[in-house]
Amino acid sequence: MINKITATLLLFLTFACAKNTDKPEEKDAVSTEVATPQFGLKEASNLLELPLKCYNQEFPYKPGTVLETREDVKAPIENFPVFYGCFDWHSAVHGYWSMITLVKNFPELEEAARVKEILKSTITKENMDIETAFFNRSVNASFERTYGWNWFLKLAEELHTWDDPLARELEENIQPLADLFVERYKEFLPKLIYPIRVGEHTNTAFGLTFAYDYAVATGENELRDLIKKRAKEFYINDENCPIDWEPSGFDFLSPCFEEINIMRRVLDKNEFLTWLDRFMPQLKDKNYKLEVGKVSDREDGKLVHLDGLNFSRAWSLYALANQYEEYAHLQNVANEHMNFSLPNLVDDSYEGGHWLGSFAIYALLQLNDEVSQ
Repeated sequence: MINKITATLLLFLTFACAKNTDKPEEKDAVSTEVATPQFGLKEASNLLELPLKCYNQEFPYKPGTVLETREDVKAPIENFPVFYGCFDWHSAVHGYWSMITLVKNFPELEEAARVKEILKSTITKENMDIETAFFNRSVNASFERTYGWNWFLKLAEELHTWDDPLARELEENIQPLADLFVERYKEFLPKLIYPIRVGEHTNTAFGLTFAYDYAVATGENELRDLIKKRAKEFYINDENCPIDWEPSGFDFLSPCFEEINIMRRVLDKNEFLTWLDRFMPQLKDKNYKLEVGKVSDREDGKLVHLDGLNFSRAWSLYALANQYEEYAHLQNVANEHMNFSLPNLVDDSYEGGHWLGSFAIYALLQLNDEVSQ
């Protein structure tokens, strides 16, 4: 009887040990590879359709401006002879950035000559002087802060790094407004005591990223150093970002991943990797999963924001995977997000089509960038 009990116990222990031995192998398994989105001439041409449809579509339009007097009630094109289309000012900037970026990266595009003619005829010194004068008014000091400023500086960076005679002409025309936004950043950032941690336009981490890239590209060292300082003060002590709380219903930015994106820029390698281990330690798991943002109605201007979230998460994940080998597996997660939203983009309703293309383009650029900013 004792021998039977002993034999049974040994069998049980052997089975238990075998089960425990299997666990590390399951944990170390690598997720199945997800198809990588394509970004070639065909895709670029399709994406170019989006800004070409709306760059000169004046209505519908959402002003977002402060009216100081009755005389301020004007048609959008009167205040913004360049950036009056695509529903609002910052979306018009999105559209022009998209056109410039696609033609710069794919000069063989069939539509390239048309795009260059649009750029030359609209981004004139006279038109940009009118737009700069609008932003120079004290009542408009916080207009488009910092989301629109950010995208305009990204447009300015794109022109600055484009080796084309037209780019030099356009860069000169937009420089006064770029300089104004640089000064506005320098005035605003020291006064911002707490970062804004939302998933929409006013997110501070996103508000620092493109401005930082512009500062690096153009030698604006004072702005670069200020952004480094403020980003560290805002985020260096953050731990265990609550990614499970994301997304909120209208998010097009991820508070967690946008924070990673700016800290990846302003910290050196060792500092950043140590910080990231505290901030989102789960990202090192080669089986890390993150559910995509789901869109229930793409004709609802707010609900379609979740497609933008998928693209902006992807651009952060691609950049991290490209820069650090230990996070290379995150390209799969980015691919899942891109593959969910990208097929709906070109034939999307105006609610998403007027701006989502720029998010997709920027994400695809990070995918193809060996070492992103």
